[in-house]
Amino acid sequence: MSELNAKFEDAQKRVKELKQTPSTDDLLALYALYKQATSGDVSGTRPGMIDFKGRAKYDAWAKKKGVSRDQAMTDYVSLVDRLARH
Repeated sequence: MSELNAKFEDAQKRVKELKQTPSTDDLLALYALYKQATSGDVSGTRPGMIDFKGRAKYDAWAKKKGVSRDQAMTDYVSLVDRLARH
């Protein structure tokens, strides 16, 4: 396992132990970066207007289109580090 993969897995554990719930924007960023790192570019169809949460998550992930797996993992780890300091 690479060092980046190990940091990414550690960040996934640490995010569940945060003292405060992240803001909605930070939660969407975490989701988008995680999906980009694990699944690549957004796939599937955009949820309908009534599915506000699903639509927001899809849109956040879609904004990460083209970001490499390694960059998404690095950004995820950085975001978790920032959130853990607060």
